[in-house]
Amino acid sequence: MATEPATNTKIIAPANSLGEHSASSYGHMGSFSGGPRLLADIGATHARFTLESAPGVFDAVRVLKCDDYTGIIPLVRAYLADHQGQKVHHAAFAIANPIDGDHIQMTNRDWAFSIEDVRREFGLYTLLIVNDFTALAMSLPGLQAKDRMQIGGGMPVAKSVIGVLGPGTGLGVSGLIPTADGFVTLGSEGGHVNFAPCDEREYAILQFAWQEWPHVSTERLISGPGMELIYCALAKRNKKKVKALAAQDIMHGALSDGDALCLETLECFCGMLGSFSANLAVTLGAFGGIYIGGGIVPLMGDWFATSPFRTRFEAKGRFSSYLAQIPTYVITTPNPAFYGVSAILSEHLRGRSGDSSLMDRIQQIQGELSPAERRVAALVLENPRTVLNEAIAEISRLADVSQPTVIRFCRSLGFLGLADFKLKFASSLTGTIPVRHSQVRMSDSTHDLSAKVIDNTVSAILSFRDQLEVHALDQAIALLRKANKIEFYAMGNSRAVALDGQHKFFRFRIPTASYGDAHLFSMAAELLNPGDVVIVVSNSGKLPELLKAVDAARHAGADVIAITPNQSPLAKKATVCLAVNHTEDNATFLSMISRILQLLLIDILAVGLSVDAPDAGNADDARRKETTRFSNLLISHLDS
Repeated sequence: MATEPATNTKIIAPANSLGEHSASSYGHMGSFSGGPRLLADIGATHARFTLESAPGVFDAVRVLKCDDYTGIIPLVRAYLADHQGQKVHHAAFAIANPIDGDHIQMTNRDWAFSIEDVRREFGLYTLLIVNDFTALAMSLPGLQAKDRMQIGGGMPVAKSVIGVLGPGTGLGVSGLIPTADGFVTLGSEGGHVNFAPCDEREYAILQFAWQEWPHVSTERLISGPGMELIYCALAKRNKKKVKALAAQDIMHGALSDGDALCLETLECFCGMLGSFSANLAVTLGAFGGIYIGGGIVPLMGDWFATSPFRTRFEAKGRFSSYLAQIPTYVITTPNPAFYGVSAILSEHLRGRSGDSSLMDRIQQIQGELSPAERRVAALVLENPRTVLNEAIAEISRLADVSQPTVIRFCRSLGFLGLADFKLKFASSLTGTIPVRHSQVRMSDSTHDLSAKVIDNTVSAILSFRDQLEVHALDQAIALLRKANKIEFYAMGNSRAVALDGQHKFFRFRIPTASYGDAHLFSMAAELLNPGDVVIVVSNSGKLPELLKAVDAARHAGADVIAITPNQSPLAKKATVCLAVNHTEDNATFLSMISRILQLLLIDILAVGLSVDAPDAGNADDARRKETTRFSNLLISHLDS
């Protein structure tokens, strides 16, 4: 479910001079090994599609009206209907909407969809969804002089921040922040800041808007619908009776017919845009320039250069000279967002596995595999979700190979085993998996709810892996390695985790007990001695009974390992905290994912202890033999 979070998404764009960008930013020419890539720029009014056959080569460009379709799946299906002979494995869409997780509810259209559902519907290996102005920002490093029109003076400063905005059905805002190896895109919904009038006329327009909306954002006025509102407000102010006009009719009336009211509307609109662009420039320190895209300004052509835009851009009082240095450009190349989503998709695929996605990589190495391993590869390519969801026994049965062959296939790709392969494969299939639930709905099929539960868990595990504190794990393993006795304290849903831990550690021939009753573990804690270790498992870390028992254990000289949220009272009392910070609504639902993360920590501790314990000098022969046997069994189980 590859998405772009709504805040400060970080995607590296190719480094280049900001004065003269080149098309080579998008890579060398040549066709893609996995076939063409589907790219789209989906706005509130129009959706633009293309098949990218090679870096920067956009074929079969088509513009569809969003009003003609009931949702994104019929929209995409309509475009692909003309290209049924071409297999598409990877796609990236820019959408005029904030992106936050798998579920998208469009702001300017009555469309809602799941990214994973769309990916599955069209059999895509990869589907990325990003904000349209993030995509537009990503296109800027590849623009050349012929792709833009400069308005006014100023020169771009190399390796400086760039701002980008554009009025269309809404008002998009983004930016590019320079880094050592390129740029980072700035996620922004800056179009929704309050509108600030700069003169009496604009104040009158704001008062007109206030009659309908208590909050008037900048987007409300600097946009296509905003131009229509300005026209009506100026008509009222000028005491003229006119019928409402669409934005394109206002522009035609101003630029072709010379209509006075239409011309005043356009001048007012451009003045507002100039002031807002200046605000963006001083906010970002955008000495790399301010770029204007969207569906309105490029249609104004050369007239825009004579509009009040640049005058208002520099009208900043003491900061006029500051803004005079910053160049402003209109993006004139058609479909610039295609270059942006292309760059984002290419960077994503390179980041997943060299120069291609994991699916591409499996296709490419098939000739190097044994016949049996090729059968596993064929199963992965044809039924990726099955491979992700099934155990090794079922995968080997479906591929008609032995279980060791499945492991050898995974290792041929550079993975430690099937578990490692599945984690990487899930991420490769769906992009950067967000730590967010795909909401299970009453209408979901068994297949869909199964996929959502698994995807939610995979998402949480990946985030958990990235946030693991290795130093704390080392401390915990060291305590367990020299423990005279290990006791587990837990209540409610966490008791299952404590019992699992007791069973695992007892196999190491360490005296082990598990208590789930508050009275019993309080009594047990008082009987502990120095050298004993208590592992306390708690979803909240706030239960008074557990906290009291931990105080007693510490008072007796025992060490406490807490598996709990890292800011909880329990974490602060423990010798070592192994943090599980996944948030779940425990008042309404059983803790599902938190339990799995807690079990993973138990497994990590057990494997960490088993790897080193056979060499411990003070272990007797029986304990050493049993530890070695269980170590091999545990590691083999985890690998499968």
